[in-house]
Amino acid sequence: MAQISALLYLYVNVCCIILGNVALEYDTKAPEVTARGHFIIGGMFPLHQGVDTYNNSSFAPQSHKCVGISVGSIVLLLAMMNAIDSMNKSPFLMDLDITLGYRVQDSCRDVSMGLRATADFIEQAKCGTGHASSTCDQPVVAILGSSFSEMSIVVARHLALDMIPQISYSSTAVILSDKRRFPSFMRTVPNDKHQTAAMVQLIKHHGWNWVGMVISDGDYGRSALEHFADQAAKSGICLAFKCVLPSTGTDEDLHSAFRMAVQTIYQNPKARVIVSFSKSSHMKDIYQEMRNEVLRKGQSMESMRRVWLASDSWSMASYVQGDLSLADIGHVVGFNFKTIKHSSFSEYLDRLEATGSNNTWINTFLQEFTMQTNISDPVSQVVKIIRENMNPATVLSVELAVAAITQAIASLCRSRDCKTPGNLQPWEVLEALRRNEFECHGRKYTFDNLGDINQGYDVALWRSIEGKIDVHDIVAEYSPQVSSFTLTDSNSTGRFHDLQQIVSKCSNSCMPGEFKKTSEGLHTCCYECINCTENYYSNDTDMDECMSCDKKTEWSPQGSALCLPKTVIFFTWQDRFALALLAFSGLGILLVLLVSALFLHKRDTPVVRAAGGPLTQVILYSLVVSFISVVLFVGRPRSLQCKVRQMLFGISFTVCVSCILVKSLKILLAFQSNIDMQGALRKVYQSYLIVVACVAFQVTICICWLVLKSPYKHVVSQPKTMLEYCHEGSYVAFGVMLGYIALLAFVCFVCAFVGRKLPQRYNEAKFITFSMLLYLTSWMIFVPIYITADGLYLPAVEMVVILISNYGIIGCHFLPKCYIILFRKAQNTSSAFREKLYQYNVKSTESFSVSGTSVSEKHFSNKESVRHSPSEKDFVKPAAEKNYSNRATFRVSYRGQNKVSDRYSSHRRSISLPAFPD
Repeated sequence: MAQISALLYLYVNVCCIILGNVALEYDTKAPEVTARGHFIIGGMFPLHQGVDTYNNSSFAPQSHKCVGISVGSIVLLLAMMNAIDSMNKSPFLMDLDITLGYRVQDSCRDVSMGLRATADFIEQAKCGTGHASSTCDQPVVAILGSSFSEMSIVVARHLALDMIPQISYSSTAVILSDKRRFPSFMRTVPNDKHQTAAMVQLIKHHGWNWVGMVISDGDYGRSALEHFADQAAKSGICLAFKCVLPSTGTDEDLHSAFRMAVQTIYQNPKARVIVSFSKSSHMKDIYQEMRNEVLRKGQSMESMRRVWLASDSWSMASYVQGDLSLADIGHVVGFNFKTIKHSSFSEYLDRLEATGSNNTWINTFLQEFTMQTNISDPVSQVVKIIRENMNPATVLSVELAVAAITQAIASLCRSRDCKTPGNLQPWEVLEALRRNEFECHGRKYTFDNLGDINQGYDVALWRSIEGKIDVHDIVAEYSPQVSSFTLTDSNSTGRFHDLQQIVSKCSNSCMPGEFKKTSEGLHTCCYECINCTENYYSNDTDMDECMSCDKKTEWSPQGSALCLPKTVIFFTWQDRFALALLAFSGLGILLVLLVSALFLHKRDTPVVRAAGGPLTQVILYSLVVSFISVVLFVGRPRSLQCKVRQMLFGISFTVCVSCILVKSLKILLAFQSNIDMQGALRKVYQSYLIVVACVAFQVTICICWLVLKSPYKHVVSQPKTMLEYCHEGSYVAFGVMLGYIALLAFVCFVCAFVGRKLPQRYNEAKFITFSMLLYLTSWMIFVPIYITADGLYLPAVEMVVILISNYGIIGCHFLPKCYIILFRKAQNTSSAFREKLYQYNVKSTESFSVSGTSVSEKHFSNKESVRHSPSEKDFVKPAAEKNYSNRATFRVSYRGQNKVSDRYSSHRRSISLPAFPD
């Protein structure tokens, strides 16, 4: 009871003060409500929604009657009164024994009424300065207001002349942050640049890029449109349309403008998201006109549904729905200033309701509201209506403004006498406001260098509860410092992301693998989707262009969303062709080893000794190395492998051909009829020295090749693969190496061709001729193929040629001899060899007798032919057969002649086939 009595006493006193000072006048002076104090805070609220039509027939100053009480502004007025009352009881002022009063004027949402109120504030601010009028009252040190940016801009220009601080609780136009034009203006809310940025982030977060915009004409709407359009364009968001709703005009003009705006909305059905920086009254008219348009066309109410992004000007005005439901309107996402859960204003309303006395209606504006609502219980009903129309964020903004002014005054009055009028000037309060930090509800605040307090935004998603719209369902918070949203809880997360199911695009999204192609003259958000070409990809939706793959290591098919690594290919061990060639190589090695073993076992037989004796083993093992080199052509190339394989083949095959060359030279030596030539050949003929010299020259070629430009691993990038192979480094060196072997083979071929008419079973010359011819032919075919071909099976080409060369030597040089050794043993004896030699000499003598009838005796008597003919020591013969060779004298009928000279016989012996060469 004591508390209630104290409250009644307080409100009775306040009521008496107000009733004694209220001046609800309808002349050239604006309506106002005041309360005394050492310092007066001016308040400007749009307590009415407009004024009556002007009397255009009179040029004299007219009285203006304000009409249509505004519940929201009544809430702000009570919030200011409560905040000042709370500050008067705070230690900030009680310790200094000073109080604050207020002088509230109604702007009626009319610029002329606002200017009159501003003039009155300026006059009161000059009290005590010597310029005041005779009706001077307590000085006005700061102004709280106005609500709308258009009004604040006008008021700020006048207050800046005397540097009277003005703090707005809801004016958000960006232009007001320009301190050069509005040096005394401040606000406890962020400017619209941050709000439009938050909306752009929300649109971008949900993947929308085709949106419409509706604004109310004026500085507030046009400023928001300018900044939103600029920020949206940077984020790839296009404006499908923009509707500007006029703020003034005849009813017919306004209705026509609203109808055109609605038709524009319906003509852009793909723009399912609409950003609105409009007055709440305009939005109510828009919704009603949309419903009327639907009914006129006989369409479903679902065609009305849109996602509406509501600015702070109407985000809490649930009454805009009129007689429509939220299901008809669609989704409304409201952006509002940050608020706190605990505020003294709720307790203030509780106290008003608890008193239950008409004395609590402490101002004429509240009384007018009570009469207009025609309610029987003014206390409880009015408080209930106030609670329903209260915007906690705006109430907090009012409380912040009052707290900032109070603590600025307190900071100045600690060092001076403030009770004397004129000792504290408004500009000093302005300086203290801009520099000092202040406290409210336990938190610290400060104005930034633009005079704003930027706490961010609460994002509310309207929802319907029992037929009523709840506009306070906060689902996310936006922080301008990090330009991101923070979801409030798990339930909000689901509802917030439900909006992503709504599509608001001019064109369907281009999927990964496609890119956007915009037609000339159209919005960038209207496009067609084109597949990326080969080796290009796009890995996200709605990409402006396809990105290129790394063409060295990657590829992609047409319309690909990623790059695929190119398959590394080489002549692998698993390839069937490679397996076949390796099988032939292994078979060749096995065959060579078997032949080597057989020749070692039969090394003393005539066939083996005639084949070359120890040199056959050198040839065979060089072939083994050559077969091994074939293996190095298979598998993933390595640098060492590339260097070794050609050198191994080149040197090993050079050894083989060099040994065959020695055999060829011996044949040429044995059957050289030119005595002088034979003598010269005998001098240079050193079998092992020739082999070493030939091989040494090839080794020199290979060393120069390795030192100057050696083979290396090379990678060729193909459309879908990467071919790894051994590059020969210098194709000139490679050609020189092969050319040298070819030269040796050609010499062998020429030398063997001379002795091609030897006895058939021991005819080395014919086999050498055929094997060298096979070698030269295969490599002649290989060279053009190798030069022109380029691919996976290029190593196989050389492998085939090497195998042909190796098998040619085995087949021509060794297999016939193996056949004789294994299956014609009777022919592998000394007697058989002598018989065959005898038959060959008889044939040769007959041929010589026929062709030599005109040969002079002088030639046969030439002693040099005997002197330079091969001696017995040049040939290895079995000891048991020497005498037979020495005694051989062939006598053949010579065209009727029965006698051949001993010299002729001696000459025939000199050209006879050596039975067992070294």
